[in-house]
Amino acid sequence: MPTALRAAARLDLPDGSSVAYCALPLLAHEWPAIARLPVCLRIVLESVARHLDGVRVRADDLAALAGWQPRAPRTAEVPFTGARVLLQDFTGVPLLVDLAAMRAALSRAGGDGQRVQPRVPVDLVIDHSVQVDVAASPDALERNHAIEYRRTRERYRFLKWGQQAFTGVRIVPPGFGICHQVNLEYLAPGVVVRDGVASFDSLVGTDSHTTMINGLGVVGWGVGGIEAEAAMLGQPVSFLLPDVVGCRLHGHLPVGATATDLVLRVTELLRAAKVVGSFVEFHGAGAASLTVPDRATIANMAPEYGATIGFFPPDEQCCRYLAATGRDPATVELFRRYHQAQGVFGMPADGAVEYSRVLDLDLASIVPSVAGPRRPQDRIALGEVPARFHDLLASTAADGYGRPAAATTVVTRTILGATLAAPGGGAQEVEDVPDGTARDTSTLTETEMVNNRPTAHRPDEPAQPERVATLALRDGSVVIAAITSCTNTSNPAVMLAAGLLARNAVAAGLRPPPWVKTSLAPGSRAVTGYLERTGLQAALDTLGFHTVGYGCTTCIGNSGPLDARIEELIQRHGLVVAAVLSGNRNFEARVHQSVKANFLASPPLVVAYALAGRIDIDFAREPLGTVGGRPVLLHELWPSQGEIDNLLGAALDPEAYRAIYAGVQDGGPLWDAIPARLGAAYAWDPGSTYVREPPYFSRSMPPATGEVRGARALAILGDSVTTDHISPAGAIRADSPAGRWLRAQGVEPEDFNSYGARRGNHEIMVRGTFANVRIRNLMAPGHEGGVTVHHPDGGVLPIHDAAERYREAGVPLMVIGGAEYGTGSSRDWAAKGTRLLGVRAVIARSFERIHRANLVGMGVLPCEFADGVDARSLALDGSEIYDLTGVATVAPRQAATLVITRRDGRRDEVPVTVCVDTPIEAEYLALGGILPYVLRGLD
Repeated sequence: MPTALRAAARLDLPDGSSVAYCALPLLAHEWPAIARLPVCLRIVLESVARHLDGVRVRADDLAALAGWQPRAPRTAEVPFTGARVLLQDFTGVPLLVDLAAMRAALSRAGGDGQRVQPRVPVDLVIDHSVQVDVAASPDALERNHAIEYRRTRERYRFLKWGQQAFTGVRIVPPGFGICHQVNLEYLAPGVVVRDGVASFDSLVGTDSHTTMINGLGVVGWGVGGIEAEAAMLGQPVSFLLPDVVGCRLHGHLPVGATATDLVLRVTELLRAAKVVGSFVEFHGAGAASLTVPDRATIANMAPEYGATIGFFPPDEQCCRYLAATGRDPATVELFRRYHQAQGVFGMPADGAVEYSRVLDLDLASIVPSVAGPRRPQDRIALGEVPARFHDLLASTAADGYGRPAAATTVVTRTILGATLAAPGGGAQEVEDVPDGTARDTSTLTETEMVNNRPTAHRPDEPAQPERVATLALRDGSVVIAAITSCTNTSNPAVMLAAGLLARNAVAAGLRPPPWVKTSLAPGSRAVTGYLERTGLQAALDTLGFHTVGYGCTTCIGNSGPLDARIEELIQRHGLVVAAVLSGNRNFEARVHQSVKANFLASPPLVVAYALAGRIDIDFAREPLGTVGGRPVLLHELWPSQGEIDNLLGAALDPEAYRAIYAGVQDGGPLWDAIPARLGAAYAWDPGSTYVREPPYFSRSMPPATGEVRGARALAILGDSVTTDHISPAGAIRADSPAGRWLRAQGVEPEDFNSYGARRGNHEIMVRGTFANVRIRNLMAPGHEGGVTVHHPDGGVLPIHDAAERYREAGVPLMVIGGAEYGTGSSRDWAAKGTRLLGVRAVIARSFERIHRANLVGMGVLPCEFADGVDARSLALDGSEIYDLTGVATVAPRQAATLVITRRDGRRDEVPVTVCVDTPIEAEYLALGGILPYVLRGLD
């Protein structure tokens, strides 16, 4: 930090002392327009002013931001320095691997490896490794926790080494919660006081949903691990001065609508408004009326609507939340005083702030909804779900499933003994129904219907065990119902609603059918506390929603296995079955590779769909089930707002939060039993299948800049390709390149774990790049999954195998993409794997913000086609040879030319734009990426 604080002032603290701070009102004397800047930009401005040093942060940077104009062209860059960095383990492990590799490279070059040291505080929350291996069982939490430790012991040993090797790294052990909810409830200080200077709390995180903290009035967003490493080492995160879209909320949510329904509508609205790369700032009386958990629900899904942040200005609601979650009174008062002194406390009135444009949303227009089956922005009003699902089921279009007759059939299997997957049930014996497995639903007898299962009985009657029941699966069957993810489990209102609905369902005698895998993965232990205090956890347990772990489970692809017999039926008959989850991501093959239709829904709707057992139910007319001959409709079970409000006091108990987080460093006996390696340098194990030294500092890496000649296309992809498509996080198939590599190392398939868990091993991750089982490479029509056509011989190969052949032949590679290329998670391995495959450039119609930055950070050149131009308009099939000219040196947004030489010798010269936003990004590319750039600064 500069020795001379710009616009210095003093702030009195509650204890009678005072601290210095960089005062925005004083800066406004020089730039009066600051007072009308969006609040989020004022917070960024304070950081720029405070870090002004004339080198990394210049006076021109400050002037450009202070003089922001709502609708001006965006050419200036902003060097933002956050107060802290937030990591989760899936991204934190490879980040620490990179830092360890940087230390090793610096030491080999004769430098001091210990200079690689974080310059800002770093919190790493281990929350992405737990899987739902065991569900619907009272001991699910303990068993899943034990399996997690067995699978990830080596990774946890590495993290323990990192905690002692790097200063300022704090690790929250497994079992406390999801990083974003822990951040909201505990880690976020609200105001940072460091070296006698107070400042706004701010951060970047290696998970795209870092934006959840925006609901507390804190500026923070997700970056790739590559950018986060640079931020940890003191390098500002540079971004193009953004548009700021105001989203005015007014009115009140109607009865029956939840914060989840609101965020699904916001996601639909803002994605349609094309806010990608913009800041979004919510304001208006409707925004002021929302609680912090409701705001955090909306802010969490900023990546789904494409914004860099989804920000709610700090106000008294934030103070109430800080107090309710156990922050001490002095912390709450400091938050209030500091933000008041900076002139940013309180929701801006209409017209008080200038925005690039303003969107309007009436909260009264919100209706119960779900989103799916493939994208979070594809909202469907609840009553329209059956028709929409059947339309997609029959459609032969690209977004359809092409099963026009399948919806009228069921697949039946007889279950002998206990009910499959019933809460507390044991193992089952299963055999095929004689004389075939496909029957029309009209042929089923009453005892075979889905809701007449052995566990369904009136509450005043004992359960009568039956020897035989029928498992019926068909298109639209819900096989996964998961209350999961930070988006909703951080919100007591929707969690209590789920518990109340479960209580009412149990009282009515309803249970989920046997094929539904139910699970509850709370975002923190606080959720379990208030569900138990209110008596609602027992009702959820009765329906099979036992707590399976505290972490990001189903939403990240850690849904665990389906019963093998269900899986076999799905595969044999090509069934389009469904998952319903209260998360934020429903991309193809993310939740489970065998589940093609995935829907986001509020926690109470997850319970409702679990009871129904199918996605195409019309809740307004069709019963969830029939008990004793009486149909039970959803509206009979839905809790009133009064019932929810009466329990909210139990959910926001300051003493409960203090008790939970008082032991945040106590990981328990399993964590304590893991030995930690000591020392500043990590002792790499060449035989490890989890942690290996990556090759980013090796001379064998392909060049990052310069014109590309004689390239081949590795893949030609359509629109909305996500980072899950590019670098999956879920299960590793035994017949995949990564699976074959693991088997060659002696690892059995049951111990493969997931791609996410093995991100510390580049050998796995490069083989997993473009290996999503649902990705469609237009070069290989008729094939689904990570394959391509190798040219010139024309053979169909796994993408990794083809890339290896091209590497051996010295052929550079390109990827051709469509619109919104790289949507989804801030997954640095989507860029790392692309680079390690030998891809020099990605040419697309448009890029999602984080992935574009990650490509640049890894030394891969992103370029955009002109409007109306794409692979289809150019009739590309992958047989072409490509040259990319005009990029011997790179400048922001410069023009370049893609030269296409077709098989018959014809040549087309296609203009493209280099998607480099700032001069510093051009420097990154010139040196091969951010990591070599930072390493050079340490020499």
